[in-house]
Amino acid sequence: MKNKTIFLITLAALFITLDVNGQCAMCKVVVETNLESGDTKGLGLNNGILYLMAIPYLAALVFAILYYIQNKKTNPSVFNN
Repeated sequence: MKNKTIFLITLAALFITLDVNGQCAMCKVVVETNLESGDTKGLGLNNGILYLMAIPYLAALVFAILYYIQNKKTNPSVFNN
């Protein structure tokens, strides 16, 4: 019974998010139309997307560096050849 409930909740969440994913294409079309008509409101959209995309990669890089430094301090024989 518990497995069926979890499955149904997951399935419902999947179908609820399908409508949300469709909004990105609509935003793109609106911005492209806006830029073609000579307006400049959408110029920062690509920079905003790149900024939002870069943050998780930078965070992962920082955590990887900190992990490397922490392991190097606790176990220096592994890192010395």
